[in-house]
Amino acid sequence: MFSRWADRGQNDRTPKDSHSLSVPLHLILYGKPGCHLCEGLQEKLEQIDAFTVELEVRDITTNPDWFAQYEYTIPVLTYRQGDQEIEIPRLSPRASVQQVAQTLQKSVKL
Repeated sequence: MFSRWADRGQNDRTPKDSHSLSVPLHLILYGKPGCHLCEGLQEKLEQIDAFTVELEVRDITTNPDWFAQYEYTIPVLTYRQGDQEIEIPRLSPRASVQQVAQTLQKSVKL
């Protein structure tokens, strides 16, 4: 449901231990209303406690450039590195929260 998906655009989690990443990891999730894979990935990202995550959700139906780029590939997850957005390898919809966190740590080299 779109309102459920769109209402959760930001997530700022505080790490549980002192060895965690101190600078928030800014993630951008591209998806669209009614995309169950997008909603599932968003829920998992919001549950990560190993490091601080700032999650920005972008609805590709609101921007023609995003729609053209990601129409057939959502959900797409990227992170910011300076002024660049770097795409994170596609995550399995069956991945656990822990597996998602581990993939992020390897991809972003936390």
